[in-house]
Amino acid sequence: MRIIDVIIKKRDKKELSKEEIDFFIKAYTRGDVPDYQASAWAMAVLLNGMTVQEMTDLTMAMANSGDTLDLTGVVDLVVDKHSTGGVGDKTTLAVEPIVTACGLPMGKMSGHGLGFSGGTLDKMESIPGYRTDLSSEEFLQQLKTVGIVLTGQTGDLAPADGKMYALRDVTGTVPSLPLIASSIMSKKIAAGAQRILLDVKIGSGAFMRTLEDARQLAEIMVNIGKLAGRQTAALLSDMNQPLGFAVGNILEVKEAIETLQGGGPEDFRGHVMEVVEQLLLLGGAAEDESSARQMAQDAISSGKAFAQFKKLVEAQGGDVSYIENPDKFPAAEFIETVTAERGGYLSGIEAQAFGEMAVQLGAGRLEKGDPIDHTVGIVVHRKVGDKISAGDALFTIHANSRESLAEARQPLVEAHSWSDTPVEALPLFYGLVK
Repeated sequence: MRIIDVIIKKRDKKELSKEEIDFFIKAYTRGDVPDYQASAWAMAVLLNGMTVQEMTDLTMAMANSGDTLDLTGVVDLVVDKHSTGGVGDKTTLAVEPIVTACGLPMGKMSGHGLGFSGGTLDKMESIPGYRTDLSSEEFLQQLKTVGIVLTGQTGDLAPADGKMYALRDVTGTVPSLPLIASSIMSKKIAAGAQRILLDVKIGSGAFMRTLEDARQLAEIMVNIGKLAGRQTAALLSDMNQPLGFAVGNILEVKEAIETLQGGGPEDFRGHVMEVVEQLLLLGGAAEDESSARQMAQDAISSGKAFAQFKKLVEAQGGDVSYIENPDKFPAAEFIETVTAERGGYLSGIEAQAFGEMAVQLGAGRLEKGDPIDHTVGIVVHRKVGDKISAGDALFTIHANSRESLAEARQPLVEAHSWSDTPVEALPLFYGLVK
């Protein structure tokens, strides 16, 4: 078998066998396939697509290209979730404590942010002392003894995916649905969870801009999960405006804490409760949606969910006093609230503009390795559909220089659109694929 034959076969729109895919991925991981051949193959996949069986074989080949975590014997069942990324998406920080308070272990590996989509690890690293570099052994031990883990990718999990993603990023093949789906699912499968919930974002602040594209991606990943022997479901959720109010690391941690204590923004609470509900159903902890929702509410009102968050932070070396007293977190030097210059109904908030401006303020990174300023960000005060009067607060900028604050002001004002007639609020979700 030759690499060139695998490329030609996919170029000619033929279905690759499992053996051919395994051969290609193993050789590529070893470094035996030059980038120009890998690029040709990736472009052929982008242009000609893959069958579900091909995508499943590709996913499993990448998952098995390095270490895999075997959770058998550690806990009876582990659930996991993955979000395709968005602006203000601090969902994991609230979901994990609630789910584990309801009796389902959850061990999650997350990533740092790149571009306008924030990273879960960046948020957690704003807590002094919190470790996101647990070894595989530490991951398994904490999952067994504490029942909740939130760390970075451990060991050498799915190294083929890391190589392939870097290649896609510079060859114009990032939008390939088969390559997106196999990238996401290979990491989830390598991490060992038996039940997986995908949160596929749709809209101006998401990678998938249309419901049609998001549904197609969700269906592909759910089918891959099923063929790989993992019970999988996918929520289709809105990202046409920031989720919750806070965009920025410490600001988002504080908002997650408020939500775990029964407060927080209405849209974020609703989003969290739906994700928890589906995880409890997937994990068999609840018989129906009503009982799952009640379990989640009880976990919050009893204080058990907040206690789980503190337990997570403590287990990974974080200073719990910051969780118990969020006012201890440092704040940005310059904080300014911008008010509406006109009245009317808010018809749109460009989520990507808020994400990009948060990065410009220092809350995210444009390139891997860029430093993060955990104190900066933006707090959105309004949602699409709100009726607003001139002089009402629109958003608050948290910056560490007068220059960056001034540069952020006008683009964020322009990210709002208006209507003189009533506008419907945006839905939180567009459906469930399972």
